[in-house]
Amino acid sequence: MKKIIGIGNALVDVIVTLPDESLLQQFSLLKGGMEMIDLEKKRHIHQTIAPLKQVRATGGSTSNTMHGIARLGGEVGYIGKVGTDEFGRFFEEDMKKSGITPHLIHTNVIDTGIATTLMTQDAERTFATYLGAASALNANEIEEPIIRQYDCIHVEGYLIFNHDLILTACQTAKRNGLKISMDMASFNLIEEHRDFVALLLRDYVDIIFANEDEARAFTGKEGEAALDELSKYCEVAVVKLGGKGSIANVCGEKVSAGTNGKKPVDTNGAGDAYAAGFLYGLMNGYSADKTIRFAAAVGDEAVATVGAKLSDNQWNKLNIEKNQL
Repeated sequence: MKKIIGIGNALVDVIVTLPDESLLQQFSLLKGGMEMIDLEKKRHIHQTIAPLKQVRATGGSTSNTMHGIARLGGEVGYIGKVGTDEFGRFFEEDMKKSGITPHLIHTNVIDTGIATTLMTQDAERTFATYLGAASALNANEIEEPIIRQYDCIHVEGYLIFNHDLILTACQTAKRNGLKISMDMASFNLIEEHRDFVALLLRDYVDIIFANEDEARAFTGKEGEAALDELSKYCEVAVVKLGGKGSIANVCGEKVSAGTNGKKPVDTNGAGDAYAAGFLYGLMNGYSADKTIRFAAAVGDEAVATVGAKLSDNQWNKLNIEKNQL
């Protein structure tokens, strides 16, 4: 496979450092927690933080993974839904600048989704997420002519609650001969939709990514036993073990990789970055061993930086490193 398209929740990450914790109290946000918020609360928070310095970046699990593949030199597209507002325009322009072909659906009745990260002076992060337009993407908006331009589609587990959408995307991809990659994304979603996930893995998914919690939620097993169970469904199965590294079964070949052993600075987006490295390796015909070692190297860089996006220097380092593994 040479070209990959992702489908997921199109979000803009907004990171703000607060002068004190009064805003958290004002909006009844639990420090260090993550709350899903409605439109009114989102607008009120952003009016309040408008005078403060903000860092913006495209976000959402699949978006992060596609961004990584593009920065590594892969040919990438993305399907998502945004509003016809300032943040929707930012999302589209940022994708283009990053070398991703955006296949976005626009709506003028819902605001673009925003994941707001409020950083307090002790570096604790509090999340307020408004899904907005991202959650309004529906099965009828999947365009087959777009899907057939690619060799692989990557879907995020956060779409699992929308059965029609993810099933239509997988059916369209399978009908057009694409490989299907999926990141489980959340153990509680896997527990809630286990039967549906089993159907997806059995009938559609070729490449599955899971962390320890997600693998346990689906298989009831740990480590290599969980990997063996996932391998009964998919030709490529990956289980990420946090600080203990990762293991994979690639078409019957078992491989593993450790980490660089350094203390993580921020694990936000690390799984998305890891998936980018792994999928890039598969796209370019790397051996199973080189694929997992390169994925681990990308993951190591991700946990060494704050936020879900790597710096230009980090991508330059990885682009050199991929030729030396």
